[in-house]
Amino acid sequence: MVKWNKKTGALMKQIIVVRRDLKMSKGKIAAQSCHACLGSYKKADKEKIQKWENDGQAKIVLRVDSLEELLEVQKLAILNKIPNYLVVDQGRTEIPPSTVTCLGIGPDEDLIIDKVSIDLKLLS
Repeated sequence: MVKWNKKTGALMKQIIVVRRDLKMSKGKIAAQSCHACLGSYKKADKEKIQKWENDGQAKIVLRVDSLEELLEVQKLAILNKIPNYLVVDQGRTEIPPSTVTCLGIGPDEDLIIDKVSIDLKLLS
């Protein structure tokens, strides 16, 4: 039986951290977030993927205001040994080639993900 976490509604989650300073359109953010989701998913441990899939595949989209902030979050993910994937855009639509747009982290357990995301705000 899966226990429910009151804060997020799940025991496992994945986060997507988006750079707000790029002022991407909603569609661009959605596409880049999908890249981040799949990229970090592919790096995750199979057992954690299974738990996450069985637990509803919770995803939370958060924001940072700069590349520097995004890279700091990635450093924390690496230090905590959480699978992560940095998205670098190819520059075919809205932004220049090689622009880092977002970061996927997890899936992993809530408490582990919170180590890198607790101070971040939701993307709105």
